[in-house]
Amino acid sequence: MKHDELQDVYCSVARTWAVLGERWTMMILRECFRGERRYDHFRSKLGLGSGVLNDRLRVLTEQGILERVAYQEGPTRHEYVLTPKGADLYPVLLSVMAWGDKYENDVPPVRLVHRGCGHPAEPRVTCAHCAEPLGWRDMSAEFEPGAW
Repeated sequence: MKHDELQDVYCSVARTWAVLGERWTMMILRECFRGERRYDHFRSKLGLGSGVLNDRLRVLTEQGILERVAYQEGPTRHEYVLTPKGADLYPVLLSVMAWGDKYENDVPPVRLVHRGCGHPAEPRVTCAHCAEPLGWRDMSAEFEPGAW
């Protein structure tokens, strides 16, 4: 199965990967979560060619993850702003970062600090009902009738 065919599979992981699975997508989103919005910053910070960057920004905009907004007239210049759909990817980025800190870096390159209390923050997945931490063995999958 080709990468672009994943969007047609009735599976949330496959359909999400069809949108986010290109290698530069999460790096662009990382910069957005750092507060960056401008094309020139993405290009210089990530070292991307304009073709790749244009394609990624187009897909992220078409998917409703980023919104292209004019910030200057004559000549018109645009910036890319996270939408609510894009902002909802923050826990995904945190999870990828936590995995990388645990398995790919001897010393994590960034330390997250909770602004509310000033202490180091560690992303966790918890149950929305009881707030217990969740691991993959703590859950079961219940499929929609007719989904398989």
